[in-house]
Formats: sequence, C-alpha cells, structure tokens
Amino acid sequence: MPSKQVEVQIMGQSYLLGCPEGGEQRLLEAVERVDTAMCRIRDAGKVKARDRIAVLAALNLAFDVPGPVPAPLAAVAAPAPAAPAGVAMDAEPDARLAALVGRLDQALGEDGRLF
Repeated sequence: MPSKQVEVQIMGQSYLLGCPEGGEQRLLEAVERVDTAMCRIRDAGKVKARDRIAVLAALNLAFDVPGPVPAPLAAVAAPAPAAPAGVAMDAEPDARLAALVGRLDQALGEDGRLF
C-alpha cells in the first residue's frame, strides 16, 4: 500500500509521519487529539518533562477509548508484578484500572499525577 509523509506539529515540535494514501485526515485528527491532550497537561504546570507529558496524554487518551484495552497497552500492563494490596486480579475492570492509576501515580511521583 503506498504511503505518504505528512509534517505535523505536536506541542510546537515538528514531526514527519507516514500514513497510507487517503489517511491524511484521520492522521491529522489524531495529531490534534494528541496535541490538545499534551498541551492541556503541560499548561496545568505540574509536569514539565515531554516524555512524562506524552505518557500521561497517552494514558488519558487510551482511558477515553470505549471498549477493550488495545492490545499494545494490555501487553505492557500484563507483566505487572502483582495486583496492589486489596485488589484481586479477578476484580472488576474499574477497580483494576483505579489500582493501576494509583500505581502509576506512585511511580511518577507528585509531578505526574494522572487525575
């Protein structure tokens, strides 16, 4: 399938991204969502590092997507050492998600609070 390169801006930085012919509009819409999410986190003033901003934006965007967790995120979350104290792995998805967010908050420290 032929692909096209599109130059975009995310948080003021240029990126040259590849996309299939005819997919430019979908790519630009995705870039807009990512840029908006990252700028919102940056503008809140609590997180300064671009990599942390990107991780938080990705998690927030993934959380907003209805349906099952996308496979790449499930693969990353799967090797977690153990469920947090008091949360069984057979717990409801909302309880597991809350536990995961708590663990991420703890790992990122005060400057990386998700919510």
